[in-house]
Amino acid sequence: MRCVIAKVDEVFFDGEAVSMTVPGTEGEMTVLAEHMPLITTLKQGSIVVRLAAAKGSGEAKEKIFPIQSGVLEVRRDGATVIL
Repeated sequence: MRCVIAKVDEVFFDGEAVSMTVPGTEGEMTVLAEHMPLITTLKQGSIVVRLAAAKGSGEAKEKIFPIQSGVLEVRRDGATVIL
């Protein structure tokens, strides 16, 4: 799925991911491909983006983005976080 993490003037991540875990104000949640659409606010914590494993390595990579707050929009084709 396509994931974007951005501020108005800066993009921190824009690419394909296996999943994205976010600190929702009502609790942590993980978004996967084909997730039901939703919009929610985020609290202070970290967003963890899990990338697909490189061919032959068998190990998935993670990118971690600390945040203070934000808004998550999930669509069937991906997710966007605005900080």
